[in-house]
Amino acid sequence: MNAQEMLRLYSEGKRDFSHVSLVKVCLTNANLIGAHLTGAHLVEANLQGSNLTKAHLAQAKMNQSKLSDTEMINACLIDAEMIDSDLSGADLRQADLSGADLSGANLGGADLRGSILRDVNLSGADLRGADLTGVSLSKTNLRGADLKGAYIDESEFQEVERRELGNSNLSISV
Repeated sequence: MNAQEMLRLYSEGKRDFSHVSLVKVCLTNANLIGAHLTGAHLVEANLQGSNLTKAHLAQAKMNQSKLSDTEMINACLIDAEMIDSDLSGADLRQADLSGADLSGANLGGADLRGSILRDVNLSGADLRGADLTGVSLSKTNLRGADLKGAYIDESEFQEVERRELGNSNLSISV
């Protein structure tokens, strides 16, 4: 399957694209609201500006992907891999990222209000200016993360090791 075929099938009403392999695919500004992409391989994919609201991306592999300015409101990203991906300016409000690996990811300016980030690997991630208001960061790895200017009002930091925060570039706005 290629990008054009997937978009055609989506426009015809198909929503289940679980385990599809679309490595290095270009899906910029694609409308994939509610798509089921569980276990999909979207490594090095370009999804900039796409709408993945309420999409199911559990266990998807999106390493080194371009997801800047992507809407993923209420998306299910449980155990997803987005290592070294660009999520700058992405809208991830109310998304469930439990168990996801976002190590080295760029989340600068991303909107993560109300998201679930329990047990997430954010080591080395760029979270400068990200809105983490009301986010649960329980058991989250923040080692080496850059949180300069991040908004963390009402966020939950249970079981986040102090040494991890101590090693972060932490300058937080509340």
